[in-house]
Amino acid sequence: MPTEQPLNTDESRAVATRVREEIARKRWSRQQLADQARISISTLEKALSGRRPFTLATTVRIEQALGMSLRANVSGSLSGVHPGKAAAGQVTGVAPDELGNYSRSAVAWIEGAYLTLRPSFGEPGAIYAYRTEIGWDDATSILRFRESDRLDAAFTQFGQVSMPNQSGHIYLVTNRHGQYRLIVASRPTITGEMFGILTTLQAGRGSQLTPVSTPIALVPLKPQGPAAALNEIAFGRIGRGHACHGTYAQILRRAMDEHFALLLPT
Repeated sequence: MPTEQPLNTDESRAVATRVREEIARKRWSRQQLADQARISISTLEKALSGRRPFTLATTVRIEQALGMSLRANVSGSLSGVHPGKAAAGQVTGVAPDELGNYSRSAVAWIEGAYLTLRPSFGEPGAIYAYRTEIGWDDATSILRFRESDRLDAAFTQFGQVSMPNQSGHIYLVTNRHGQYRLIVASRPTITGEMFGILTTLQAGRGSQLTPVSTPIALVPLKPQGPAAALNEIAFGRIGRGHACHGTYAQILRRAMDEHFALLLPT
């Protein structure tokens, strides 16, 4: 296969999406990636903007620079999806079976931005608040999520959304080179909030990482949504003395008090 052969439109768009995600995660500039991959910044910019498709040669060089396989991810390997199923999802506009076989029209109601609340890992009694955005990815025909406004920007998460009919729950899944982070959330309440459990790794001293699970709440940031009733919306670590703490704590307590999720005693 000639190395200058261009990828097809769907493959090129999916590679562009993954490249943008990875340089954001690594906090690289596009110039840094171009230098590492030994390609011109003009070639990279045109491919990322869709003005020119990625070629196999360019893709291989970027893969070497990023230390990951972009073409495998195009085929759906991030979620364990079989390549044929991922391609079918791109054509039909339906997510693969591994993510729930949903269509965009069936899940459009979940798209948007959410105020996300969980207990702080670093300060007892404090609440950690940030933004989560959920939206449809045309290139892969799935819902994706991305966090922002995090105090610890280096740990910003993004990934895929699974919505199987069987459980009636929503799964926000991060898979980075086999390392998982998972949110299991309830279907939205009548006012749009989602409550559930986050399971992740907590950073400790040095390189120590400890598995941890904690309640989490996602409140839609819509003009007519419940967040509109808040006197103030703040992001970051919200301590007990903060004006938003009481309201945020009340929202977060609903996850356990109303049995949206349970943390079983040992």
